Amino acid sequence: MKTSEEIKHIDAVKSIQKKLLGKKLTYKEIYNLMDKIGNDKLGDVLTTYFIAASFKEGFTIDELYQFTKAMVKTGTTIKFDGIVADKHSTGGIAGTRTTLIIVPIIVEAGFKIPKTSSRAITSPAGSADVMEVLADVTFTPTQVKKIVDKVGGCIVWGGHLGIAPADDILINIEEELSFESFDKIIISIMAKKVAVSTNHLVLDLPMGSTMKVRHAKDADKIEQKFKAVAKKFKIKIKVDINEIREPAGNGIGPILEARDALYVLEQKPNRPIPLENKAIKLAKQLLELCYKTANIEKDPETEIREILTSGRALKKFREIVEAQNGIKNVSSEKLVIKANSKDIKSKKYGKINRVNNYNLNTIAKLLGAPDDKHAGVYLYKRIGDKVIKNEKLFTFFSKEKFKIKEAEISLENFPIYEIS
Repeated sequence: MKTSEEIKHIDAVKSIQKKLLGKKLTYKEIYNLMDKIGNDKLGDVLTTYFIAASFKEGFTIDELYQFTKAMVKTGTTIKFDGIVADKHSTGGIAGTRTTLIIVPIIVEAGFKIPKTSSRAITSPAGSADVMEVLADVTFTPTQVKKIVDKVGGCIVWGGHLGIAPADDILINIEEELSFESFDKIIISIMAKKVAVSTNHLVLDLPMGSTMKVRHAKDADKIEQKFKAVAKKFKIKIKVDINEIREPAGNGIGPILEARDALYVLEQKPNRPIPLENKAIKLAKQLLELCYKTANIEKDPETEIREILTSGRALKKFREIVEAQNGIKNVSSEKLVIKANSKDIKSKKYGKINRVNNYNLNTIAKLLGAPDDKHAGVYLYKRIGDKVIKNEKLFTFFSKEKFKIKEAEISLENFPIYEIS
């Protein structure tokens, strides 16, 4: 006679087969799958087949809700009362680290924001990789609760919290495959938000020819699915679909992206203005949602700019960093890049017409990001800028000299800039 675990395993395999054939799964089947994956009892091969099934066939709105619910139910939850805000991005964009700017702004505006972030999947750095340059990001749920109760917010890695454990297993496999299905992104994000009591959410949904989401029709479908699932969980959501042609920041890679965020918080003259503007835009949308619920009649943008320019955002960010056992009085000057470097210069005259995000991600990963926190690419030019021969375009950083050479050679097949 088969044990209950053996029966559950057989049922999970049947559910994967069913989904591969394009059939709808029941909640019982979904829960069993999430339970098996979350407890790491399905194995990499079958889990990969499940990922393939979700990529090929996709899920109905009801399945998205049931998968999200099951993912939450099979993991840990953290309870916060009142208005709980969050911002998330579908990701894949190099050098656009708005989280480190938005979190302290929202906290200073009077709202809790327990930000759980992922590590890199398709980009050279996730928010957790970047924050880890400055502070610890690995905590227990109890510790996260204490941090948020003390300073109002956090930026931590969700992979150690036991929140939606099935998602962490799936992410590890997706990292090897370097892709995520759109429906899986929805389930992953919504499960993490539900698990930490989020009830006000702004979703950054970048779209472009070298982004995860390439076409407007796909972005519209994703937006509608996010809204439908959020409604079922009573989460107020704003989806910001934005066309992206280049990184908002200049640095690509953990320490370089952390430095860019600090430049903005410190209001340095050399701060990346596109990154600042994007952070302000998303923070404004999030505050609008929170203010409406709280019946606060303030202008969100005026409040955000005052918080940023007065230094309140920087002060709050330092409090969050210290609460996470990080660098005291953290500043951009304290971030010393400990790596070999190589300036890459233009071989011709012309104008920057295009930035290839896929190629930029590839080159940064070749240099060692995100595992090497000091590896990455620093960009000096933006679309529309003119360049002259032998002018510096970007700098490569890596602890390994051979990786810099490999990245330089790879530029022939993976050009970052299109110059004409």
